[in-house]
Amino acid sequence: MIHIFSALIPVFSLILIGYFFKKIKFPSHEFWPQADKLTYYVLMPSLLVYKLSTASLDSENSFGFVASALLAILFTMIILIIINKIIPSAPSAFTSMVQGAIRFNTYVFLALSASIFGNEGLVYSAIILTFAIPFINILCISIFAIYITNDKLNFLYLLKSIITNPLIVACVVGGSINFLGIHLPVVLNNTLEILSKAALPMGLLSVGFGLVIKEIKSSKSEVIISSLGKHLIFPILIFLFGKFFGIDGMMLSILVLFGVLPTAPSSFILARQLGGDVGLMSSIITVQTLLSIVCILLVLHYFI
Repeated sequence: MIHIFSALIPVFSLILIGYFFKKIKFPSHEFWPQADKLTYYVLMPSLLVYKLSTASLDSENSFGFVASALLAILFTMIILIIINKIIPSAPSAFTSMVQGAIRFNTYVFLALSASIFGNEGLVYSAIILTFAIPFINILCISIFAIYITNDKLNFLYLLKSIITNPLIVACVVGGSINFLGIHLPVVLNNTLEILSKAALPMGLLSVGFGLVIKEIKSSKSEVIISSLGKHLIFPILIFLFGKFFGIDGMMLSILVLFGVLPTAPSSFILARQLGGDVGLMSSIITVQTLLSIVCILLVLHYFI
């Protein structure tokens, strides 16, 4: 239990510190959105390229590992569609509910994986990112296309959202370097290593800055349904699929941890761009970030 708390508390302490910085406007309100861009486009890709390019992993069960995550994402969305038929929500609200249920916070995932499982766990987590991010983008944009009429939504928009995502690009680059046996120059490798050390702390602080406590509307059924999808349906499905594919040990623990993560702060941006319910999305992000503390603690207690 001490090991669990020692891994969990620093991660969420950084999120709370980020929220505290927001409240006292330190160093300024304009600083953190720019810092988040730096993390998203430079620091986090540096981390992924550095870790994946130097990783040494056994590929056994890798198909089942990735398939478990993707199938759980797909079936969680299908269950939400069925629930929406029974308890209808406004189309804009439903798109936010789906994003809340199937998207995940990359920064929290990588930080916890690194803290609990070390370098090997972080690399396995990066493998999930490589496949889950484009798959989720396809599903979310498809949901927007079905439920909301928007001229922006077409194949080119979908393709652009995938190939311009710096995290996907970094995973592909890092994995390709490893697969092809390319050795990066020492200077470049050391530079990536230094940049990577700043990625997770800055990312977690930015998560804290993005919390909007005053806008929580916990009584809304949409927030409750989306959070149940994220923290109950999704982890149960990913555990069952993992068992079906014979996944166990650390890989199963990472899958279940992936299942209870809060939704991604970037969900707010997509909701704003494509006509989703922005207020609801903000509430879902904040509620799930707070609720995930308990859910992650339970996962760590029973699966580590």
